[in-house]
Amino acid sequence: MSFVHLHTHTQYSILDASNKIDNYIQRLKDLGMTAGAITDHGNMYGAIEFYQKAMKAGIKPIIGCEMYVATGSRLDKSSQKGDTRYYHLVLLCENMTGYKNLIKLVSIGNTEGFYFKPRIDHECLEKYHEGLICLSACIAGEVAQAAQISYEKAKEVALWHDKVFGRGNYFLEMQDHRDGSLLQRVTNQTVIKIHKETKIPLVITNDCHYTLPEDAASHDILLCMQENKLVTDEDRIRYEGGQYYVKSEDEIRELFPGFEDAIENTAKIADRCDVRFEFNVYKKPSYSLPKGHENETALEFLTGLIKKGFREKFEDNPEYSDEQVEEIRKDTKHELDVIKEKGFVEYILIVWDYINWANTHGCKTGPGRGSAAGSRVCYCIGITTVDPVKYNLLFERFLNPERVSMPDIDVDFEDKERSRVINDYIFKKYGEDHVSLITTFQNMKAKAVIKDVGRAMGIPYSVTNRVSKMIPNELNITLTEALQKSPDLKAASEESDESRRWFETAIELEGIPKSTGVHAAGVVIYPARADECMPQGRSKDGTPACEYNMIQLEQLGYLKMDFLGLRTLTVIKDAVKNIHASKGIDVDIDHIDLDDEKVLSFIGTGKTDGVFQLESSGMQSFMKELKPSHFEDIIAGISLYRPGPMDFIPDYIKGKKDPSAVVYKCRALEPILKDTYGCIVYQEQVMQIVQKLAGYSMGQADIVRRAMSKKHQDEIDAGRHTFVYGNDIPKGEKGYVPGCIKNHICGTDEESERVADEIYDSMIDFAKYAFNKSHAACYAVLSMQTAWLKYYYPAEYMAALLTSVEDNSNKMIDYLSAAREMGLKVLPPDVNTGVGDFSVEDGAIRFGLNAIKGIGPALVSEILGERNRGGKFVSYDDFLTRCLPAGLKKNHIENLVKSGACDCFGYHRREMYAGINSMVDDILKEQKESVSGQMSFMDLLGGDERKRFEHRVPTSPEFDRDMKLAFEKDVLGIYISGHPLEEYLPVIKKNVNLSSRDFRLNDETGTTAVRQNQRGIIAVVITEISVKYTKTNRAMAFVTGEDLSGPLEMIFFPDCYDKYRSVLSEDLKCLIKGHASVDDEKDATFIVDELIEFSDIPKEVWVRFNDRAAYDNSKKEIESLLGHIEEGHDSCIIYLAAEKQMKRLGKTVKSDGLFIDQLMKIAGEDNVSVSGGRV
Repeated sequence: MSFVHLHTHTQYSILDASNKIDNYIQRLKDLGMTAGAITDHGNMYGAIEFYQKAMKAGIKPIIGCEMYVATGSRLDKSSQKGDTRYYHLVLLCENMTGYKNLIKLVSIGNTEGFYFKPRIDHECLEKYHEGLICLSACIAGEVAQAAQISYEKAKEVALWHDKVFGRGNYFLEMQDHRDGSLLQRVTNQTVIKIHKETKIPLVITNDCHYTLPEDAASHDILLCMQENKLVTDEDRIRYEGGQYYVKSEDEIRELFPGFEDAIENTAKIADRCDVRFEFNVYKKPSYSLPKGHENETALEFLTGLIKKGFREKFEDNPEYSDEQVEEIRKDTKHELDVIKEKGFVEYILIVWDYINWANTHGCKTGPGRGSAAGSRVCYCIGITTVDPVKYNLLFERFLNPERVSMPDIDVDFEDKERSRVINDYIFKKYGEDHVSLITTFQNMKAKAVIKDVGRAMGIPYSVTNRVSKMIPNELNITLTEALQKSPDLKAASEESDESRRWFETAIELEGIPKSTGVHAAGVVIYPARADECMPQGRSKDGTPACEYNMIQLEQLGYLKMDFLGLRTLTVIKDAVKNIHASKGIDVDIDHIDLDDEKVLSFIGTGKTDGVFQLESSGMQSFMKELKPSHFEDIIAGISLYRPGPMDFIPDYIKGKKDPSAVVYKCRALEPILKDTYGCIVYQEQVMQIVQKLAGYSMGQADIVRRAMSKKHQDEIDAGRHTFVYGNDIPKGEKGYVPGCIKNHICGTDEESERVADEIYDSMIDFAKYAFNKSHAACYAVLSMQTAWLKYYYPAEYMAALLTSVEDNSNKMIDYLSAAREMGLKVLPPDVNTGVGDFSVEDGAIRFGLNAIKGIGPALVSEILGERNRGGKFVSYDDFLTRCLPAGLKKNHIENLVKSGACDCFGYHRREMYAGINSMVDDILKEQKESVSGQMSFMDLLGGDERKRFEHRVPTSPEFDRDMKLAFEKDVLGIYISGHPLEEYLPVIKKNVNLSSRDFRLNDETGTTAVRQNQRGIIAVVITEISVKYTKTNRAMAFVTGEDLSGPLEMIFFPDCYDKYRSVLSEDLKCLIKGHASVDDEKDATFIVDELIEFSDIPKEVWVRFNDRAAYDNSKKEIESLLGHIEEGHDSCIIYLAAEKQMKRLGKTVKSDGLFIDQLMKIAGEDNVSVSGGRV
């Protein structure tokens, strides 16, 4: 073959190309081609994936990029509408020097030249052209654009590029997509003429954006997604002609007869291009040793840290005998030898270093995360804090000496301080230009692509939403798999020709990236400048982000660190501070008894709202059933409560209740599975089984465990034979495995064979879901710490918990409700006793001032500073006088008053609110006069006299209850002194069976409690109404309501809205009947069927008297009241306590507040109650 595609876009030209790399490579093979290029727009996202897959398929990969070149300087970021902001230019890597220059150019485009697109300029090309072959690109190239001005200008541009790249390294590109483009025809004529005059060589390309001719239609839909347009819209991007696919050589030759040299130049270029990546060769940054240790080697310094930690944690630990300590010492030395042999000494020190910095600079870190907790070395030097010996955690699960792989130490930091560790330490220590984030891709999955394609095709949302819900909720399910599993989906796909096209297009586009993001925790530390190691893209805020994904990074040998922000660590830290502030006790939370019987018993009550990992409703039920009695139960509980392992929960509980009933298939299993009552719960147990029963080394055992968890069937099948019968390696040689039969796990060989097969089958089933015990143990520590704090210091813990969710009103409502259920009083903010965060005051929780909208931590700090300097504010006037100079404004005062933060001054909120303008104006006037040196009347008065002449607060009645609550909701995000629905609690209890909490997406499960189309009744106060119009111009409403647990989105479709539009209004309190509409990865909505006002629900008013005599004394008053009260549909019932008799009075009444107040005057406040009726 003498034609090679050199201008090809893949799915990583995001929303511009649908040419999937797998399909592209297969197409090249089908066409008999031996090489192909990747030239995505302005990025190298797909370079490594393309390289690896092409090499595996026997296709020579040519790494390139279609760059955006600024029309002037890349640093110029101003242009008028309609101006050309950039040109296109194709660059191909001839060698590794070219690759290094290309990643530099791509990085510069993102970090320096980004303006709508990542742009470089001529200056960059002059500096970083070596090793690159340049093609003049498509009609958006500079030569083509210059040709529109004049031939001479085009020739000048071509000669400049030829000079920069050197003769033979710059080619004039010709294309023909048969789309009738006049510009393309002029471009081709121009480059032919330039070629003839200058001898700059020609090259033929096809601007490939999809794989096959028949992919043109689905690619057109993709372009619609890019612009959020419909396929029927006229004003949108189109690739006319259907010719932008991967063509055969014959098709290319047919397009360009007489240009054989230009065609053959593609093959010559391909022959010249030779980029070879080096995998699994580690490129670690160097670690500079701390001051005072500069003369040591990294190994010597690490050894010193280990010795110090070993003495503290093992030698001085009374739990271990001298013999055990020596055994642990041997194991620790073995670990260090493996770390040294693998070349990971500096890696371990880098992790230790930033954890140590965090812990010594006010940032709490977690007890560990992932498999690192299995390492004694990590435990000794403080990377982890869970004893791996005590909890039987395995080093080989962390670092397998028999497998080539980077260790992976993920670290949890308190969420509020995580960025400080990265910005103040990592960036500064290693240099900002040596550190970057990692790009991630949001690929279109089954449900999303059905919706996106449907939207572009103009299919109504109601249809796309309904059909998407037919796709089973299975992780990473494809549309093809869903069609096989869901008969309804299959039927929907065949309803019409449009449906068939819809599904066919969706399947073609499924898996294509729709956008990019950054890894939530990943940070790369490079041994050199980041842009010399990897192509650097940009995150939304402009921070550099490596364009290769984390797996590719590790394969290329670079060091990825995971810095995870964990809110729970902030909560623990703040709770400990609260305990010190309120009780003067310093709690050492890292050394509590993890087997505390009282705390474990408390967990067993299921009242674990706010307890790490144990707060979901399902986990609370599990804990109530499990009744944990020791720390190992918490580790197991965290491991079992996940999809898959949950099936084994009944067996675990049954074994815990009666350990004698647990049956082991052979005696060797008992010490391994005893703590989990015969169930395989952990990955480490799988490793121990194959080691103890079949004689594997721990390294070999980890490889078996990995094959089972990754479902590598060929390795699993081979592993079975070795497990049962052993391998062919001679006894005594490295790698020898005797197998279960030779190890006589049962009485006879036949029984050993049968039992070994059964055990292997069990391991396969369990290993698919088995959890990493090291990780579970670390997180179980946090579970115990949070439960311990909640049990022993409930107010202090709940205050810290509320502070952590002050920007999440739903969570705050949940935790406030939990606090009240615990008997804790929640007080409003207070400028005299409160602080920025939630705090504890005489056993009650005081709302934090930072949580008030529009105030902000800076102003709160000023207010608290003034309070600390001058003492508490003695009056509202004193507060205003002292804090106005600190930046307090009228709008701040309004919000403080609305929240209740000024209630301490003894005035009604309405009075203080009404006095803001006049008081602030008077105080500011006086302060201005004081600054100018003028004496005011107040300056002449002493303290007591001055108090008599303070600025007057107007006298007025308080806001009504609803207004007061509405103000609280406005500035705090929640109701604090009550709830608008409280007066209807009797009715709510009798009728409501759903809560807004049921509609929220669970953070752990990713699902909602309500099911699709689940019917029910909810009580809400309407807070927001948005009316929209359908295509048929009918009104419908999207309504936000709030129940006792938080907000809920509701939809009134046209028929329903027509029925209730006259009564539907903000602040309306009502019951809503309807059904749930459940969507993926978002809160569910409530589709309204019926609205029922509370006033329309019959109620029962009960009036209690001690006996008949007491009733007779009040009978005339009651009859008189009934004679004057407005008739309604509520019943009035008299109850005689002594006689235990009741009498329903004949007249039905309207049980409004006035009637109830009058009844209370007659019978006594405690003797009147309202009971809700049923709808």
